[in-house]
Amino acid sequence: MKKTLFILFVTFSTIANAQNTVANTATDISPLLIGEKIPNQTLKSAENKDVRLSDLVGKKKTVLVFYRGGWCPYCNLHLANLAQIEDQVLAEGYQVIAVSPDSAENLKITEGKDKVKYTLLSDSKGELSSAFGISYKAPQNYKSVINVHSNGVNKDFLPVPSVFVVDTEGVILFEYISPDYKNRISSELLLSVLKNLK
Repeated sequence: MKKTLFILFVTFSTIANAQNTVANTATDISPLLIGEKIPNQTLKSAENKDVRLSDLVGKKKTVLVFYRGGWCPYCNLHLANLAQIEDQVLAEGYQVIAVSPDSAENLKITEGKDKVKYTLLSDSKGELSSAFGISYKAPQNYKSVINVHSNGVNKDFLPVPSVFVVDTEGVILFEYISPDYKNRISSELLLSVLKNLK
């Protein structure tokens, strides 16, 4: 019996730790799965205020987007596309929240550049992306740019660009994760998913 309990403990500890470590590469990540509950973390808003993710998600079903930063042209295009369909997302009963390692000050720049009205949050320490199991060690050529855009907080990680659709309890209903940062979910596919989740 003790041996069985020990094996169960080791198994659960390994699973829990897999979500809290930074993978070596984008293809080595171990993300949370559909049906699992998202972790709660306190992040910074674009106004540099503490925001508990559970407080936001508890108000409305959420399209939760992780992006690499406002310095990434693929991320900026994705954020701008989300801004264009935000009214349709809202009409389906969802809100949009986008999270990156950028500092609060740099979130403000992204808001203006990409004409974003939805919520942007800063995860400069990578605690949320690591808890989601989507952070990995940044290639050397990215380290200086992520350091600058996080105001010196992030020196070595990137999140794999991801979209999670979660209910008000924080349970994952759908996810789209692509280790190739150039591939993002299309606006049409995302809207179709939201319609079909009802």
